[in-house]
Amino acid sequence: MISVAEALAHIFDLVAPLPTEEVALKDAAGRVLAAPVIARRDQPPFAASAMDGYAVTAADARPGASLGVIGTSAAGHGFDGTLAPGQAVRIFTGAPVPPGADRVIIQEDVMRDGDRITLGDRLDSAAHIRPAGADFACGDTLSAPRRLRPADLALAAAMNVPRVTAHRRPRVAIIATGDELVMPGETPGPDQIIAANGFALTAMAEAEGARAQMLPIARDTEASLRAVFAQARDADLILTIGGASVGDHDLVGKVAADLGLNQSFYKVAMRPGKPLMAGRLGDATMIGLPGNPVSALVCAHVFVLPAIRVMQGLPAEPAPASRAPVACDLPANGPRAHYMRARIIDGRLVPFDSQDSALLTILSEARALIVRAPHEGPRQAGERVDYLPL
Repeated sequence: MISVAEALAHIFDLVAPLPTEEVALKDAAGRVLAAPVIARRDQPPFAASAMDGYAVTAADARPGASLGVIGTSAAGHGFDGTLAPGQAVRIFTGAPVPPGADRVIIQEDVMRDGDRITLGDRLDSAAHIRPAGADFACGDTLSAPRRLRPADLALAAAMNVPRVTAHRRPRVAIIATGDELVMPGETPGPDQIIAANGFALTAMAEAEGARAQMLPIARDTEASLRAVFAQARDADLILTIGGASVGDHDLVGKVAADLGLNQSFYKVAMRPGKPLMAGRLGDATMIGLPGNPVSALVCAHVFVLPAIRVMQGLPAEPAPASRAPVACDLPANGPRAHYMRARIIDGRLVPFDSQDSALLTILSEARALIVRAPHEGPRQAGERVDYLPL
């Protein structure tokens, strides 16, 4: 067996950023930016008012000044002229500040009578003007790589950039294996269960930016496995579920090897998730996940999602961990890394009493995986420990 860190390093060696493509801004949410976005204009493109009020010269911005109103500047409709001493322009938030104006007096500090205004006796000192280019200037960049959030899309749009360069979304093929499996809604036989893991893996992969496809269940025959593997020929990442151990019916490793799998490793010193394997199968990376539900999904958090991030051009980094105090004493850990399902109650991690890797009910309620290092000593209630958010 190899350590979790070694297994993750091997998986990172098996994946690489996918080619890039041009994406319309409206379709770019959640995509990973592959090239910087370069602003094509200043923002704002002109000195703009930050408030509703009156644009005046600095010399006229004094309590009690009486000024003549010579026009209006509104958003999209600026004042076509130059302000002179003794004059004011009615102005609204976002509108261009007319040449000659240095201040905007907020409307609450102004009394108006026809075409004349009188400034109040307690003016604030703020100019209430946003300089041209105060947000960004032509040539400024939105750096890459980054996953594009709504605020990033707004920034790119304001930069007048209608399309961005992003890495292609990984194609993930998901293959559940086993004679014991049937799909939800079907009538299982007396010795069968419902195939559930693929739905979680599909959701996880797509939430991370991939395109996932659940292939038909592969039965426990070499012919069935070969037929389903053939349907994954266009995948960038193949995830198999179950059949990766060494039992008489665990055929995934053998069939994959016959198809040309260059296996990188098999078995990881972790619980749950020990019977994990990975390698290259043709042009695809293959990760063989355990069949137990918790084992499969823990391995997906630890290994699959980081791999999908790399394929989209993000750094090769472990799953992001947090720290929080544990709510109870924990005994010393054994020789394998342990990922313990836990609730988070009042900011403390509360591990479940049962850590059985077949219990989906517990995984559904869990909001964290407490990470115990191999041979880690006992922990006392209140100690801060690492965990992976779920």
